[in-house]
Amino acid sequence: MGDSGPGIRHGAAAAPPPAEERGAGRQPGPGRRSAALGVAVLALAGFAAGAVWLFRDDLPHPLGDKRACAGSDQRLPDRIVVHGTPIPSDASDVHYFTRNGRAVLSFRSGLLSDYLRGAGILPAGADLFDRRHGGVGVAGEPYKLPDGLCGPALQSPVWYYDSADGVRVTVERSPLYGDALRFPARAVLTYPLG
Repeated sequence: MGDSGPGIRHGAAAAPPPAEERGAGRQPGPGRRSAALGVAVLALAGFAAGAVWLFRDDLPHPLGDKRACAGSDQRLPDRIVVHGTPIPSDASDVHYFTRNGRAVLSFRSGLLSDYLRGAGILPAGADLFDRRHGGVGVAGEPYKLPDGLCGPALQSPVWYYDSADGVRVTVERSPLYGDALRFPARAVLTYPLG
């Protein structure tokens, strides 16, 4: 048999080239670039969504007021006055919606009976649930809020008051005591702006 030359062995397979030589000069194909770009886009979208969720309270509110509901067309002052009287000093969880010169306002307070009398919605000395000045609201649990108003719904039973100058107030009545409001009670006021 003849000599095969130095360093060549018969019957042995040639060894594959080293890894550095195999990958040298090769660029990733279009499929690999698209997959990498897709992963990068998903990672950025996930980061952006996380940042929005983390700072969601810092997002702009309608009219720059966190109390305003979406779609409101007029900002109410920081100190809200209805029927010539500021809403109760302990008012919390305040929400409002304004449209075409009217406002709908919702808040919770433990001073509602004083507010109703002080604002003249309920005449001084009149019983809190005097049918000459109000009536029983439509039953339902929870009580449906007026269109556009955001925030928690009123809990039934409710009572409403109508004043001569176009103010309507709906309040949560106590489910246990027929002559009392819930404590604290939520009120919804509808009134003309002006």
